[in-house]
Amino acid sequence: MKAAWFEQFGKAANVLQLGEQEKPTATAGEVLVRLQASGINPSDVKKRGGSSPGLLEQGWVIPHSDGAGIIEAVGEGVDASRIGKRVWVYQAQHGRRFGTAAEYVSIDQRRAAALPNAASMEQGACLGIPAMTAHRCVFADGPVDGLTILVTGGAGRVGHYAIQWAAKSGAKVIATASNDADAAACREAGAFAVVNHRDAEWAKQVLDANQGTRVDRVVEVDFGANLPMVLDLLRTGGSIATYASMTQAEPKLPFYRMMFKDITIHLVLVYEMPEAAKQQAMDDIEQWLAAGRLQHRVAKLLPLEKIVEAHQYIEQAAVRGCVVLSIS
Repeated sequence: MKAAWFEQFGKAANVLQLGEQEKPTATAGEVLVRLQASGINPSDVKKRGGSSPGLLEQGWVIPHSDGAGIIEAVGEGVDASRIGKRVWVYQAQHGRRFGTAAEYVSIDQRRAAALPNAASMEQGACLGIPAMTAHRCVFADGPVDGLTILVTGGAGRVGHYAIQWAAKSGAKVIATASNDADAAACREAGAFAVVNHRDAEWAKQVLDANQGTRVDRVVEVDFGANLPMVLDLLRTGGSIATYASMTQAEPKLPFYRMMFKDITIHLVLVYEMPEAAKQQAMDDIEQWLAAGRLQHRVAKLLPLEKIVEAHQYIEQAAVRGCVVLSIS
């Protein structure tokens, strides 16, 4: 099969290779997916750059966790009626070497979710990490109808879906963004109000947007950097669901201030989400896709042969939305 892979860590142009690899087979509990699209996330380019030092111990790695395609075969114990079904896949290159930057991937049948005809393959390749992370962040503490939710970094990949999950489920969403274009993207996704997180008093602006009332929940893109402001605007008994802390990888917590506010913190990593949460996310994604309720942003669609360029778009934060490889 045609595939892209790397045998050492480094810059995309230096280590990514294109060529032929052996086509996988579906073992017990697996499905073999003929891929049509491969989604690229920041975690994928970080792994290629060396963020997971033990990744190459067993040999070369085909990158990317997310993708979409059609089931071509099934392994022992998998219902044969799944053959021919459209699916989106996630976690393909988590804890193993074989991701979606290839014509085929063999994967645990639980990681291949139904892709309704209303969604394109390219859109399906955007769902795994961004949409599932956003779903967990929004719903980790239950329904959101009637609540006010702050989504920081609302124009980002996860933030874009988080706004939609929350707003279309009955919440008032306030988002943060750093420029007019990003603010417009947040509003288009369903945000009630948007504030500029580069303003030193953005927490006050959030409160002003909510008539002085503190918010119920926060979906947080940069936990360590934003925590002081978040504590100023989160109600007692509120919650923070966070999936990143890039500015401060090891933030210092104001323990007693947080304790006396009875705050719940969810640290969200899609790979380690409870299976029940993964299944609920997949079920909701399928229903919402079928009904056309989710917006998607495929910022760049490139052929597999341009995987180096695609990785560079992600590293340079040069696009608003998902970068997807078309695999023919």
